[in-house]
Amino acid sequence: MATGIIVIDKPADWTSHDVVAKLRGIFHEKRVGHAGTLDPMATGVLPVFVGRATRAVEFAAEAGKEYVAGLRLGVVTDTQDVTGTILSHAPVSVTDGQMRDTIEKFKGEIQQIPPMYSAVKIKGKKLYELARKGREVERAPRAVTIYELELLERVGQTDFMLRVACSKGTYIRTLCYDIGRMLGCGGTMYTLRRTRAAGFCLNQAMTLEQVQQAADEGRAESLLLPVDAYFARYPSLTVGEGEVRSIRNGAAFVWAGQDGTYRVYGPDGTFLMLGRLVCGEMITIKSFFTV
Repeated sequence: MATGIIVIDKPADWTSHDVVAKLRGIFHEKRVGHAGTLDPMATGVLPVFVGRATRAVEFAAEAGKEYVAGLRLGVVTDTQDVTGTILSHAPVSVTDGQMRDTIEKFKGEIQQIPPMYSAVKIKGKKLYELARKGREVERAPRAVTIYELELLERVGQTDFMLRVACSKGTYIRTLCYDIGRMLGCGGTMYTLRRTRAAGFCLNQAMTLEQVQQAADEGRAESLLLPVDAYFARYPSLTVGEGEVRSIRNGAAFVWAGQDGTYRVYGPDGTFLMLGRLVCGEMITIKSFFTV
C-alpha cells in the first residue's frame, strides 16, 4: 500500500479536493489528505499525505505559510478576489512609499474578519453557502499573525505584488481587501501563489502531469517522501521488541533519556510513532505503524 508525502504544485482552477481525488486514483489509495486548502484560483505548494501518512496532516496543517499575492487597488468585489462580482471602482493615486508604509501596519498579530465566501461555519452553516443565497451575517474578527510582508514589485498604476509569510488561518484576499481599504481606494486579490506550506517549498513540488507520467511508468510510489522525514526536526531513538509490543498496544513504556519529543523506530528500522518522553515514561503522540 502506498504511504508517504508528496508536494504538489496545484494548478489554477483545481480545488484542493480535485487534487486529492486525482491522487487517490494514481496511488490506488482511499486515504489521501492535504495540509492547507488553496482556493481554485490559487496555485502552488499543496502538501498531500497518502496512506498511513494521513495521520500527520494535523501536524502539518498547523504550520505557517508563505505566499506571493497580487493586490489590485481601486476595485472591490464580493469575494475579495477577481473571481467575484465587482462592487465598486475608485481612482488610484498610491505611491510605492505609501504602499510600503501601509503594509508595515499589518505586520504582527492582527484581527481579520473572515470573508463571507469562506468555509468558516457560523451556527452550523458555511459562510459561502449563505453568501451564495445573498445573505451576509456578522462575523467575529479572528487573530492571525503576519510574520513578514513586503512589496516585491509594482505593475502599472494599480497592481502590486506582495510576499506574505503568515500563520494558519490567514485569508490573503482579506489582507488585500483590508490594505486597499486603509489606502482609501479599495483593493482585491488578482493572483495568489503559495510558495511554502508545512515546511515544504516550491522547489520540492511536482505538477500533476509529472506525477501522472511517473504513474504511467510504474514509479509513482518512488515520488513519495517517507512520513518520518516530516518529523526530522525531532531526535530519533530505536526501541526493542518489548517496547514495540507496548507501542502496538497503545501503552506507555519506561525509557531513560531527556524529556522531549522523539521519532521512535523499531529494531528493524520501521518508523513506529512520534512519542513524548516525560519523567522516564514514553507516551504516544501519534502512531504510524502499519496495522
